[in-house]
Amino acid sequence: MSQFRILIAGCGGMANTWVEYAMQRPDVEIVGLIDINEDNAKILSNKHGLTVPFFKDVKEAAISTEANLVFDITIPDVHKKITLSAFEAKCDVMGEKPMASSLQEAYEMKAAAEAANRFYAVMQNRRYLNNIRALRDSIHKGTIGKSGFVCADFFIGAHFGGFRDAMKSPLILDMAIHTFDQARFITGADPVSVYCYEFNPTGSWYEGNAAAICIFEMSDGSVFNYRGSWCAEGASTSWEAAWRVTGTKGTAIWDGDHVPYCEVVKLADEHVFQNEHTRVEATVTEMTHEGHFGCLDEMFLALLEGRKSETDCTDNIKSMKMVFGALESADKGQKISLT
Repeated sequence: MSQFRILIAGCGGMANTWVEYAMQRPDVEIVGLIDINEDNAKILSNKHGLTVPFFKDVKEAAISTEANLVFDITIPDVHKKITLSAFEAKCDVMGEKPMASSLQEAYEMKAAAEAANRFYAVMQNRRYLNNIRALRDSIHKGTIGKSGFVCADFFIGAHFGGFRDAMKSPLILDMAIHTFDQARFITGADPVSVYCYEFNPTGSWYEGNAAAICIFEMSDGSVFNYRGSWCAEGASTSWEAAWRVTGTKGTAIWDGDHVPYCEVVKLADEHVFQNEHTRVEATVTEMTHEGHFGCLDEMFLALLEGRKSETDCTDNIKSMKMVFGALESADKGQKISLT
């Protein structure tokens, strides 16, 4: 019997990626599929050659298959139901972002994981890129001194169609958690407060607010400024955003695609109006996998080592607080405390 007997909950969307990863691991066996739509399960099964039973209920599936791990790839509105049912069935959970459709539900899920002593980690694939880790390492080892101002620009004209076009806050609710979580990862700091102004620019094809400006005060005393739009035609940034981090000794730059670099002050013997700077390339350490596979590598390693994952629910809920704090601030038109 394989060490990890996995149930796939939610057979559409990103399920293919999670299944592809699972099928590469010798210690993993997919033992069942869970979906309210059996057609989704059949499509997934046929694509990957799976010959496993289909279920509509997590607990029934876990009992029938002796599963011990659930991949929750369902929509956010049912993450709480899937996750709590998995815990009741004595299964650990690895789930897609966001944790839940509300902060209250996320807190309930965190509490349930702790009460049941279960492993629950959340997918944050944009942490698992060689270049963002090089940026993080440059900052953490003090190349630019103490960070004071962290800026991320995200400008993409995304014509999705479907549910995002009708959402009240498509950018903040559906996408910004990636960039918010990246900011926490890069700085090692957590949010203290937020002021957010969201709006829908002229020419937008979204019904809701597709653009936003957010100012977060962070626990290390720095300020994180997010500017984003999902209806920005031309001169697109990377999906990983474009980053500028200024510190006491210099500035770190990452365009989201290429290797980051820093410009560090050259100390002068006398007073100068503007200092000269030395360019310092970030050191890149290649991971075995990037993106979703990289995040799943870390989740499984944490589970095998009996520790919390980097993206454990107790950590990820802090990124959720940034999302829902920003929405509350935009709604009330005032700064919101996140402590």
